[in-house]
Amino acid sequence: MSSEQLSNFMNLQFSAKSENESFARVAVAAFISQLDPTMDELSDLKTVVSEAVTNSIIHGYNNDSAGVVTIKAEIIGDMITLVIEDQGQGIEDLELAKQPLYTSKPELERSGMGFTIMENFMDECEVVSEPGRGTSIMMKKRIESKKALYN
Repeated sequence: MSSEQLSNFMNLQFSAKSENESFARVAVAAFISQLDPTMDELSDLKTVVSEAVTNSIIHGYNNDSAGVVTIKAEIIGDMITLVIEDQGQGIEDLELAKQPLYTSKPELERSGMGFTIMENFMDECEVVSEPGRGTSIMMKKRIESKKALYN
């Protein structure tokens, strides 16, 4: 591997408790900070982590803290790849779930914008889900920092 291309990874697992959502955001932000992202880039990444983790906790595990959320992050050059996974109930109709304003939990006053936000804030977003087996969200974003360009 060229010394001009930064490469690093992290794996993180935690209990599917709503209080761990902020921990996940901070952990990913700290990992990504080595690329010296702009405040907007960092904010976008923290937002998509929040959305994906919250979806896993609320929809994947129905707020059952026995579930486990996994975050894998990888940096190659100026590209960050995030994979956020759960082994929860999965999504019955993925295309419906990705529709703006759709929520399967209206009683929780959810906005139904999670997938739309992830797709708009990231360069790539792919969701794979199987009912009864869980959901995996893979997202990529190029960081336009000086550090990423010159390391």
